[in-house]
Amino acid sequence: MPELRQNRFTKEWVIMATERAKRPEEMRVKREARPLSHYVETCPFCPGNEHLAPPEILRFSKPDGHWAVRVVPNKFAALTREGEPEWKIERSRRTIRGVGIHDVIVETPDHALTIALLPPERVQTILECYRQRFRAVSQDPRVAHITIFKNHGVAAGTSLEHPHSQMIATPVISSQVRQRLYEALRHFDEFGECMFCEMIEEELAENKRVVLASEYFVAIEPFASATPFATGIYPRRHMASFGDVSDAELSDLARILRTMLAMLYVGLDNPDFNYVIRTAPAEVAGAKYYHWYLSIIPRLTRVAGFELGSGMFINTVLPEQATAFLRGIDVEPLASAAD
Repeated sequence: MPELRQNRFTKEWVIMATERAKRPEEMRVKREARPLSHYVETCPFCPGNEHLAPPEILRFSKPDGHWAVRVVPNKFAALTREGEPEWKIERSRRTIRGVGIHDVIVETPDHALTIALLPPERVQTILECYRQRFRAVSQDPRVAHITIFKNHGVAAGTSLEHPHSQMIATPVISSQVRQRLYEALRHFDEFGECMFCEMIEEELAENKRVVLASEYFVAIEPFASATPFATGIYPRRHMASFGDVSDAELSDLARILRTMLAMLYVGLDNPDFNYVIRTAPAEVAGAKYYHWYLSIIPRLTRVAGFELGSGMFINTVLPEQATAFLRGIDVEPLASAAD
């Protein structure tokens, strides 16, 4: 029988459509494999083509002196870096000058490699780059909130296939983020504890939806996942802001993120996906009620009329089944090839 589950963090309802549920393996991407070149002459992110991209902001180098990760301004930025975010109010209409920061993080010199195929130490360098830029941009008084995200594949919204992530810093906090902060604060006021810490403790005890557990992080298929194989990677230590992650935690996150993406790569045949770091704004960086995490959303289904009209999603793969499927994926051959 179908079941509705409520997302404890957003209070949104999800329909678990058990009557038309699919086996996890049926979600594998059905498309012809297209091998990528390790270097593309016209790609602005490939080594030797640095002149095709805007001037570099930050670089992490390999022991041989060549770059491992680069940060450049987005050539087609959503926001401009210059000026102040001035407000303008005319009766019921409000506008703010589109001032902010839009970076591109080029994750590897190799055009054909994605994070699932990189060794953990290379993934750690990417995360260190995220943290350094996050901390630096958080000091900008014009910035209210920072979103770090990755689009992998056309269905996820990518326009350049060379592996990269992005960071957008906005002068306002979106209503979606505000709502999540509000629900977390309301729970803390009522029960005196972080709802994320509570969830992590419950999930570890029940162990039905925990895919991976490491010293510092837990990867979970959320109880009310809106889409198949949506995964949250949560730090065990309470932190509201991604900027507070320690070196040891960052190293551990690199291993668990790479393993999760490798599971999806092998188990679902390299699906398109997004991931995003959901972190508290700088103004509440030390909050006791919020808990940052990394959310992975494979693009295996499409948003249709019901979702658009109701705001309610239909999930055809139970999180418990997705967990069991992922636990059975062997990523060792992939790890050996990457190393």
